[in-house]
Amino acid sequence: MAATMTAATVPVHASPVPNPEVPERPKRRRFTVEYKLRILAETDAAPAGGIAAILRREGLYSSHLDAFRKQRDAGRLTGATRKRGPTANPLSGEVAKLRRENERLRRDLDNAKLVIDVQKKVSKLLGIELQAPETDEES
Repeated sequence: MAATMTAATVPVHASPVPNPEVPERPKRRRFTVEYKLRILAETDAAPAGGIAAILRREGLYSSHLDAFRKQRDAGRLTGATRKRGPTANPLSGEVAKLRRENERLRRDLDNAKLVIDVQKKVSKLLGIELQAPETDEES
């Protein structure tokens, strides 16, 4: 006998019900410095074959152990934590202030040059003879 599918054997809901025990998005695990140092001490003192048992017990992978060792060898497991993200330059505020002042002075210089140019043209139109400006060498 061939089994035929009837309307009674088709599931009522087409989409599966999500499992409430499984989180929608897994959380990233974060390991403290103390935890990493404890695991490294345990694995360093473990007899042959004992490392795998420790990793299974803690739910870790061998890549975790490799990363912990690299951090320890680089001196990053000393307990001193640093804030993540870009470091702020202590002189950035002063640099920004000086740049604004520099831009303001450039605008003032451009305005002064414009006024001097207009004064030269007016004196030429009126026939007024201008004195030559003193140079730094003469004063």
